[in-house]
Amino acid sequence: MAETTGAIVETTFGKIDGILRKGTYVFRGVPFAAPPVGKRRWLPPEPLQPWSGVRPAKEFGATCPQVPMEIPLLSPPEQQPQNEDCLYLNVWTPGLDDAKRPVMVWIHGGGFTTGAGSWLVYNGRRLATRGDVVVVTINYRLNVFGFINLNEVTKGKIPATGNEGLLDQMLALQWVRDNISNFGGDPSNVTIFGESAGGMSVGTLLAMPEAKGLFHKAILQSGAGHHVSSVERAVKVAEMFLDILGIKPGEPEKLWSLTTEQLLDAHKELSARARDPRSGLVDLPLRPVVDGSVVPDMPPRAITNGSADEVVIMVGTTMDEWKLFALVDARLAEMDEAKLLRRCQRLIPGADAVALVDAYRQARARRGWSVAPVDLFTAIQTDRIFRIPAIRLTEAHRSRNKRNYMYLFDWVSPWKDGALGSCHALELGFVFGILDDNFTGSSEEAWALSEKIQDAWTSFARRGDPTCPSLGSWETYGERRQTMILGKQCRLEDAPYDEERQAWEKVPDAVLSAF
Repeated sequence: MAETTGAIVETTFGKIDGILRKGTYVFRGVPFAAPPVGKRRWLPPEPLQPWSGVRPAKEFGATCPQVPMEIPLLSPPEQQPQNEDCLYLNVWTPGLDDAKRPVMVWIHGGGFTTGAGSWLVYNGRRLATRGDVVVVTINYRLNVFGFINLNEVTKGKIPATGNEGLLDQMLALQWVRDNISNFGGDPSNVTIFGESAGGMSVGTLLAMPEAKGLFHKAILQSGAGHHVSSVERAVKVAEMFLDILGIKPGEPEKLWSLTTEQLLDAHKELSARARDPRSGLVDLPLRPVVDGSVVPDMPPRAITNGSADEVVIMVGTTMDEWKLFALVDARLAEMDEAKLLRRCQRLIPGADAVALVDAYRQARARRGWSVAPVDLFTAIQTDRIFRIPAIRLTEAHRSRNKRNYMYLFDWVSPWKDGALGSCHALELGFVFGILDDNFTGSSEEAWALSEKIQDAWTSFARRGDPTCPSLGSWETYGERRQTMILGKQCRLEDAPYDEERQAWEKVPDAVLSAF
């Protein structure tokens, strides 16, 4: 079916004209905030100015300026324009009516440094059509435009908290609240969902008082709420950033005058310096900041204290998250037992690295799995960064006697005869129904799994329960740690891989986050 015009919708800022494609209405490049350019750079997003007439919404808006990913498998095949004027969202809906469909707002990942809601893998058509839901994907400011704290180093002259990207997300949710009913959606039934840094964003939004009431359910895919910075850590990153630029703390006006390209070059150097073990930053130098205001407390602690009591959550990870990142870690090839212990001691300071490694070795040996140093390290990193934070956030929510669900995705990528296992980002194609021969696989079995996942995700968005006919009953996460395994054999299991989980019990949240 060809694209047709005439899909005109009234928003609070003016009329927009989208397209009708394959029975789905699509609105691309819809602005939700004033462009964060000029003196608005590094400031909280500001309201959009209304327009007269009808604004076309047929092309995606620009993405936030960013450096290409180091992992080619995650880079989008399409080239998209970049601009600091990047605060746009996209809507897919089965109908422009008053059906009050559940609304699903996607927050993309990319380590808080890359990505866009317009990437092909996030096309919302199949999800919207199969689940009869409204899908919204959003952009937000990234890297040094959205997650650098400049307030302290400039003595308040540039009052950036390092949470401007989160504030962009929150303003997009306000746009959804105020406008989505005109797109066939129900503003009182909004689910936010995201993967990697998008999942971490969802976890942080759960802790933000100003975001309360803007969403009612949350799905956290391969990201929880542990990866936040203290103000002290954020200041260290900002000082490194100024040093790279050759700018003194008392010269904030020079920051305003820098070009986009100069800032991106500085970001590249900042990322390189952060990877040096001597930096003490461990990973993700640019990420949300617990500033005491926008983000008052570490998300798991805030959730324990009731910040997400009114939200139903679903949390999960993939089985082999870290195998994707291992592709760009040249030092893994030469890892031996001594180097394994040194790395674990650096990444998990204060923990008994010897006991942790031994616990993984014994658990894997009992299953007949490889206990080579590189495989032990990959499993430990998978759990340190992804699975253990996911479990702890779920348990924080459950401690309030609130409803939540857990999953573990174990479908194996066919890439290079399964070398990636069930790696980070693999589930994305299954959630959105965008499968390929190389990364996800595109067999009948793969498509059947995609349909089950889409059914579960949209059922959760509709009713707060992922139970659905195609997948079966999905119990809430409780004392038995019930977890849905999503893969070739979908099934509910009690406490999967619990020996590894128990090995982390004495490791505090602050260590997991390198707070």
